[in-house]
Amino acid sequence: MALTTFHAPPCGAAAPSVKPVPFLVFQNYVGLKQQSSSAASLNSRFNCRVRATTTTVKSLQRRRCLFVVKASETAKKLGLTDAECEAAVVAGNIPEAPPVPPKPAAPAGTPLVPSLPLSRRPRRNRKSPALRESFQETYLSPANFVYPLFIHEGEEDTPIGAMPGCYRLGWRHGLVKEVAKARDVGVNSIVLFPKVPDALKSASGDEAYNENGLVPRTIRLLKDKYPDLVIYTDVALDPYSSDGHDGIVREDGVIMNDETVHQLCKQAVAQARAGADVVSPSDMMDGRVGAIRAALDAEGFQHVSIMSYTAKYASSFYGPFREALDSNPRFGDKKTYQMNPANYREALVEAREDESEGADILLVGIAVIRTFYEYLSGRTSSNAEVTWPQVKPGLPYLDIIRLLRDKSPLPIAAYQVSGEYSMIKAGGVLKMIDEEKVMMESLMCLRRAGADVILTYFALQAARCLCGEKR
Repeated sequence: MALTTFHAPPCGAAAPSVKPVPFLVFQNYVGLKQQSSSAASLNSRFNCRVRATTTTVKSLQRRRCLFVVKASETAKKLGLTDAECEAAVVAGNIPEAPPVPPKPAAPAGTPLVPSLPLSRRPRRNRKSPALRESFQETYLSPANFVYPLFIHEGEEDTPIGAMPGCYRLGWRHGLVKEVAKARDVGVNSIVLFPKVPDALKSASGDEAYNENGLVPRTIRLLKDKYPDLVIYTDVALDPYSSDGHDGIVREDGVIMNDETVHQLCKQAVAQARAGADVVSPSDMMDGRVGAIRAALDAEGFQHVSIMSYTAKYASSFYGPFREALDSNPRFGDKKTYQMNPANYREALVEAREDESEGADILLVGIAVIRTFYEYLSGRTSSNAEVTWPQVKPGLPYLDIIRLLRDKSPLPIAAYQVSGEYSMIKAGGVLKMIDEEKVMMESLMCLRRAGADVILTYFALQAARCLCGEKR
């Protein structure tokens, strides 16, 4: 063990001044031998523990005292008063500290150039993990996620081919287990999507408001087991329609607006009565938010929120989802009621209408193209046209999220839809991307754009990553 002794001047000696030589003389010993200068230098790198035989500075002037410094790897309190510590420093006896680290050498061949005359270097705030975390502007939490879950009448969980890792869950068994897993990692919000038997589908979608139907039964079951679970529901006719459209179809192919809204009101009330916390009209009919709000209030469900699919674009982006629910349109497309992907300002028109009609949350659908997944997985037919999303990097419609975030005081929700989920999963399987990193980056982008909550099939997987539980 190395010891360092500090010798005070003899009694009666004049009080030292700051400028003259220090009044404490350092001698370094190992055992009974004086240390060499190199050994002393090494010893000085250790933290020191000092035991003082005096209690005041004046006592140093009256009698000779001895400070014993014991080398230790762990800094410990010295047992000195503030006055004693300050007196030692004023006298020039500065406690040792590690030396200034040498400047790292540049690799051989690096050119010698003068420093750029920059007053601001943004990289300074990114030079260490601690600094990057200090200045991070956007954060993800499991509380930001809403977990979309597909349910069906069967007892077994059925894999969805176009969505690896997703299933049609048995509403009494598999669903309850999946909700428990999500709650374990902090995801306490779900949205339900039913796969309805074909025999129950009709042109008017009456099964949508059957109070003993699949969705109301499931809500009651979940609320009985998990009373604090936040349940979102989908309000639209396509899972219940024999035509596969979100509304009632006239014989000439026109989607009937007001008649559809009438059915949607009954559907929303049935879901609220079963215990839904948030009803989410995804149909894009005109005036449906105001009508649903009035219907809910009339039945005493003023506490039930409305999350409106404000900007739902007509696109080929929802393929895997429609496969999951077996709800593809039997004919035509949805362009007469869903928005044109080329339009930006129109989103503001929809948002203002929904706000004025009583929406509590505005949702933007985010998606990527199904054929990308099919291409990666080898499922594209020989004559199929493969469309590649041109984002470098980015997600479709982030501009719309930011637009609504800047223009509306309401909470903004984003739906990272099935096509995007499938693309990331397929790319990960083929080792084209790091699935986990791309997943987390895509979710962070949605938050950065302005989304308060994100509906994502990655909810459970992402929450486990955030909780440090990777499975």
